[in-house]
Amino acid sequence: MCGIAGYIGPEKVSRDVLKKMTDRIAHRGPDAEGLFTDGCCALGHRRLSIIDLETGDQPIFNEDQSLAVVFNGEIYNYRELREELKDKHTFTTKSDTEVLVHGYEEWGKNLTDRLRGMYAFALYDRKKKELFLARDKWGIKPLYYYYRNGSFLFASEIKAFLDHPAFVKEFNEEILAAYLCFNSTPTTETFFKGVFRLEPGHRLLFRDGKITIEKFFELEYTEDENDIRRAAERIREAMKDSVAHHRIADVEVGSFLSSGIDSSYLVSEARPDKTFTVGYEDRRYDEISYAKDLTEKLGISNTSKYITKEEYIEAFPDIIYHFDEPLADPAAIALYFAAQIASKEVKVVTSGEGADELFGGYLTYREEIDGGSYMKLPYGLRHALACAASVLPEFRGRNFIYRRGMKLEEINIGLGRVFSDKEALALVNNKKQVRTKDLTAPFYRKYAANSDLVKRQAIDFYFWLVRDFLHAVDRNTMMFGLEARTPFLDDAVYEVARSLNTNCKINAQTTKPALRLAASKVIPNEAYKKKKLGFPVPLREWMKEEDLHGSIRRAFSSGTARKFFDAGLLMKMLEDQRSGKKDNYKKVWTVYTFLIWYGVFFERH
Repeated sequence: MCGIAGYIGPEKVSRDVLKKMTDRIAHRGPDAEGLFTDGCCALGHRRLSIIDLETGDQPIFNEDQSLAVVFNGEIYNYRELREELKDKHTFTTKSDTEVLVHGYEEWGKNLTDRLRGMYAFALYDRKKKELFLARDKWGIKPLYYYYRNGSFLFASEIKAFLDHPAFVKEFNEEILAAYLCFNSTPTTETFFKGVFRLEPGHRLLFRDGKITIEKFFELEYTEDENDIRRAAERIREAMKDSVAHHRIADVEVGSFLSSGIDSSYLVSEARPDKTFTVGYEDRRYDEISYAKDLTEKLGISNTSKYITKEEYIEAFPDIIYHFDEPLADPAAIALYFAAQIASKEVKVVTSGEGADELFGGYLTYREEIDGGSYMKLPYGLRHALACAASVLPEFRGRNFIYRRGMKLEEINIGLGRVFSDKEALALVNNKKQVRTKDLTAPFYRKYAANSDLVKRQAIDFYFWLVRDFLHAVDRNTMMFGLEARTPFLDDAVYEVARSLNTNCKINAQTTKPALRLAASKVIPNEAYKKKKLGFPVPLREWMKEEDLHGSIRRAFSSGTARKFFDAGLLMKMLEDQRSGKKDNYKKVWTVYTFLIWYGVFFERH
């Protein structure tokens, strides 16, 4: 696991600029530094040594040094690929990185079709003067690019661009309303104008000043597995295989552990010596007791930490700096503390992201089932009632009537919507904004022939898993030089998950029934029955206390707040939250997060 940065342009590159770029992301790779310049191209690398501790420093080259690669991630099938390539190519290291240069020699851009793992890499062809970038199909590892006046920049984190003379830092205001709806950046272009993320399952070629982007993977669903017991057995076999591959390392592998099924399943399958959990003194938000019960039964250790309000608030600005963009998921901040304690004992952890999106873990997936007899009413009648409810003042059951009387693509942008589009547009001063429906529409068209459940899964995968959860996992762990691996996001596991029919993913009693059945054969306590918590945070309660409320109020009263938002609406939202008139804590936190982020990067940085 590492950090990469570099650029290619019309003028001879500066090694000093490259070093500044890689120094900016040195936290991603504290063990070694690698800098390579070749006329107009520069490749930089910061290394966290996990595999091949002795000879794995980067960049790594092919035999005649015509290809050079810098790589962030892990290729879990590198041993199999090495066997396939060794008769035609000479390997000089034992690292997984080297299969990339020899694989590119052999298969060109189609190398990405053969990789099992998490990765973002840049490969430079010195003969053709072209740069090839690729990002893994799951979006586990980040990769950004920027192009201006002939200079093409890339990096694991946007902040690496700040030290390049070709980079112009400009705020992209037109996605602010969309951020308020999603609580993260839902667009390919980021909050830094001209900076784009390479999307999951995409590869990019830069040559002669031209950028060519190609998709090589997207989720596909067959939905042809109806037998829940057979599905559970297939899940068990796939998880065994995935966990075994995700434990490949030359250093110790630990695990994050919450109280729910996903991380409990991973820990019970992998049996790491060390696990790590965070919680709060408030029992409603505490997962530590559940984690300790499981680890005691497994005979392994658990290191835990109770997070205080004061340290949560104190760490917030620094975490936002590492995130690069505003991310208003409170659990994302809690994960910082889990990574902090884990990094003191191990260099690699496993984490449970992806299980809910692949196997049907969110309560929103049960809306059609939970609608009961109401869903048997003709759609025309339900739609008319929904339209009527939408213009009435809030009342008990209003949301139920509205959601079950609208087409999914009209209302659903994923599991964690914060503001409605109407609310967001009313709040922001600049009315020229990206619409959420324009962002989700291509996915609804892509999965039009699939069930509504699959549509929900796909939206949650691309807009919430990738942009919120995986982003938070990567940044929180890498800021401590810690590698996080996600065994649920694996080729073998995906092949099972994509075949599951609705009855294997939701039923009237629970979510993820097939996964729970598989887990019940492995987990020694009843965590496989437990509802999901996932590092919850008592933020709603903290906001009513004077210190945090005062900080938020000052931010909402600032010139920056007035620059971007309707000040009256902003203050009303905050006061309604504190008085208990409305539960606005997510909305308040989303705006507050943006203001802190803007201050860090555009006012104080």
